[in-house]
Amino acid sequence: MTQGPVLIDLEGTGADDAPSVTDAPPVPDAPAPAATGQAMQAAARMAARRPSRLSRWFWGLSAALVGAALSVAAWDFAMRLLERAPLLGWAVTGLIAALLVVCLAIALREVSAIARLGRIDDLRRAADTALAEADLIAARRVVDRLNRFYAHREDTGWGRQRLAERADEQFDASTLLALAEDEVLTPLDAAAQREVEAAARQIATVTALVPLALADVIAALTSSLRMIRRVAEIYGGRSGFLGSWRLTRAVFTHLVATGAVAVGDDLLEPVLGGSVLSRLSRRFGEGLVNGALSARVGVAAMEVCRPLPFSAKRRPSVRTIIGRALKGIIPGAGKSAEKDP
Repeated sequence: MTQGPVLIDLEGTGADDAPSVTDAPPVPDAPAPAATGQAMQAAARMAARRPSRLSRWFWGLSAALVGAALSVAAWDFAMRLLERAPLLGWAVTGLIAALLVVCLAIALREVSAIARLGRIDDLRRAADTALAEADLIAARRVVDRLNRFYAHREDTGWGRQRLAERADEQFDASTLLALAEDEVLTPLDAAAQREVEAAARQIATVTALVPLALADVIAALTSSLRMIRRVAEIYGGRSGFLGSWRLTRAVFTHLVATGAVAVGDDLLEPVLGGSVLSRLSRRFGEGLVNGALSARVGVAAMEVCRPLPFSAKRRPSVRTIIGRALKGIIPGAGKSAEKDP
């Protein structure tokens, strides 16, 4: 039995010929997982989820029960005060009556907001029908309804005047509606795009800088709700709380159904370039993807809230909006966006 290590001398191999550790190729880094925009996807699923019928019955009955209990308690409180201190009791009764009047005004405002959103939907459907059938008479009716709809808006006054001067010169439906789109809706489109860019920038920044688990989801949902409501107000929707939530669910349901909310890198790479994306950190890349997805949500909101459908030359480019929104975050992003047709 031998003791100690056994040395085997390989013929023709000396100590100087042994490979050096420094000559070994570097171990490649594990590829970082691609950003998927989880915050915007979670916010979209939350907004698009339709409650079950059992859930709607539960919340409806609960609200009715709580409302009845509060009404009875307020009535008993006012009656007892009238018995103990008539002057104070009448003052409290007046406050309760004023509260009821305010609640009624809020309810009427919600009904009016939903009705106004319905007018926009009807106007857009009428325009689609006029374009599909090439009906000039129907297109003129749509233009008249559009003028009446924006009669109170000072920012569309000059455009409506220009439209009235040139409308009789148009002899087919497509050119007439294109003229109405150019003259009346151009300033509204610009304002809506600025709102979408601001929301995309805010969502991208919050997601990139705030490390909390649910903060990015909450920021994405609240910013998207605010953006959709502002876009609706710009186009004349004046959506209340119920109208805003209904509109938001319609937008997100469309995006989830089409799968558009699940893609982000395909929009960022043409704007930033693949080399830039590869150098971004995981968190920062996630923020940019969320911003890109919010821009896509904003464009969908513009299509839903706009009283006329977009023509081919006026349809907003999602990549252009993303480039402008990320211009202050990623240097050079705006240049790529300006080249996008």
